[in-house]
Amino acid sequence: MMQEDINHAEQSLQWMRRALELAGQGTALASPNPMVGAVLVRDGEVVGEGFHTFEGRKHAEIIAIETAGERARGATLFINLEPCCHHGRTGPCTEAIVAAGITRVIAAMEDPNPLVSGKGFAQLRQAGVEMEIGLCRDEARRLNEAFACYMRTKLPLVTLKTAMTLDGRIAAPDDNSGWVTSEDARRHVQRQRHAHDAIWTGIGTVLADNPQLTDRTGLPRRRPLLRVLTDSKLRIPTTARMLERVKHDLLILCNPGADLEKWRALEKRGAQVCAVPGEGRPDPRLVVAELGRREITSVLLEAGAELNGAAFDAGVVDKVFLYYAPKILAGRDALPMATGGGIRAMRDAIEVRNVRHHQYGENFAVEGYLRDVYRDH
Repeated sequence: MMQEDINHAEQSLQWMRRALELAGQGTALASPNPMVGAVLVRDGEVVGEGFHTFEGRKHAEIIAIETAGERARGATLFINLEPCCHHGRTGPCTEAIVAAGITRVIAAMEDPNPLVSGKGFAQLRQAGVEMEIGLCRDEARRLNEAFACYMRTKLPLVTLKTAMTLDGRIAAPDDNSGWVTSEDARRHVQRQRHAHDAIWTGIGTVLADNPQLTDRTGLPRRRPLLRVLTDSKLRIPTTARMLERVKHDLLILCNPGADLEKWRALEKRGAQVCAVPGEGRPDPRLVVAELGRREITSVLLEAGAELNGAAFDAGVVDKVFLYYAPKILAGRDALPMATGGGIRAMRDAIEVRNVRHHQYGENFAVEGYLRDVYRDH
C-alpha cells in the first residue's frame, strides 16, 4: 500500500471515529431513534458536523449539511448509520444528500430498520453517489444495539447487570451492609443507567435494600429513566424510597387480583400500576413486551437472585454486564447471582459470546451477549 493510501485510510478512520463520538452525544437524548453522528469533509477539511436528538428532530446529516452550506458540494459524508430514505417525522436524508451535491458517503453499517435496510444505500448509488460501507462496523453496531433489537423485535434489549464476589455471590447471609464493588465500578453503573431507557428490579430487592434506582449522573435525558418494579402482590411499603418524588417515572407491574386499595394508593403517589399475568410473579416475557409497547428500547435489569433466575428461565436476557470484586464469601448460605430452575446439564449451559473485559481498579467486569441482536431474534 502506498503511503498516500495509508494516510487516506488513517484520516478516514479518524473522521469515522469522530462521527461515532458525535453519535454518542445522543445518549439518552435520541431514543427510541438511533444515535447518529455525521461529519462532512471536503479537501481534507471538516466543513460540517451534526448529531441526532429526538427532540431536535433533524437528522445528523441534515445538521451537517446545513452547517456546511455550499461547502457540502463535492464533499464526503462520514456517518455511522445508513441514511434514511423514507418519510417519517422528517423527509428522506438521501434526497438531501443528493441535493447538497455530496459525492461520496462512507457509512459504518446498514440501518436495521426494515423501512431503510439497504434501500438508502441503493438510492444513493442510483443517484451516482460513491458508497463505502463497513468502516468501524463493530463499534457502530455496539452503539445502536438497543435500537437494532427494538427495530427487529419491537422488544427492548435487556441487559442483566449484577455485582458479585469472585465466587459469584451477591449477598452475605447475615450482615449485608456495605458495597460489593468499588466506587469506580459503582460510578460506571450510573453511566450504564444513564444510557438505558429503563431500569428493572423486583420487590425482593426493594424490601432488602430500599433503593431509589435513579440516574445520578446529572447528564441530560430526553425522558426520565423509567423505574420498573415487578411486585406481584403490591408489597412495596409506602415508605419506600422509590416512592419519593415520583414524576411519572415509576411503573409497578403486579399480578391480576392485587389489592385494589393499595393499587389506588400507589397511583395517588404518582406510580403507574399495571397488571401482568404470571405464575407467582408477572411473567418476564410479558413484562418485556409491555415495555416494548411503551417504546422502551433498552432495559437494565438490576435485581436479586430470584428475578435474575426468572429472567434467565424465561429467556428474556440479551446481554450480561457482570461486575466482580476481589472478595470471597464462600459457604452454602451466601446468595448466588441467580436462582430459579436454571440449567441442569453442563452441555446445556447458557453461552456468553463476544465477551469483553473492563477494569475498574482492582474490580473488573465481564460484558457479553446471550444472542446476537442483529441476527438471532
